[in-house]
Amino acid sequence: MKKASYNILPATQEILKTVGEQIKLARLRRDLSAELVAERAGISRSSLWKVESGNPAVAMGIYAAVLHALNNMDQDLLLIAKDDEMGRHLQDLNLLTRKRASRRK
Repeated sequence: MKKASYNILPATQEILKTVGEQIKLARLRRDLSAELVAERAGISRSSLWKVESGNPAVAMGIYAAVLHALNNMDQDLLLIAKDDEMGRHLQDLNLLTRKRASRRK
């Protein structure tokens, strides 16, 4: 079976690596073993290792399951792209402005 190939930029790879390290540190601060967190998340220990190493092939759902296994840290996923200043600015630029009032019936 052919392995999937990903076009991950080096900066994005570093972000994934940092996220993995932060998840691992959260697990260690809670004094939870890799086996226990993997069991709680419903994944294998090797999948947890991939998460903690920032492997780009890991599905977002597995990250969510691991974060949930770390005492409901999955709520932090709601912060992703919450304050999208650039997107809002682009949206504002594309808003159509009417040159005259709409017709009354």
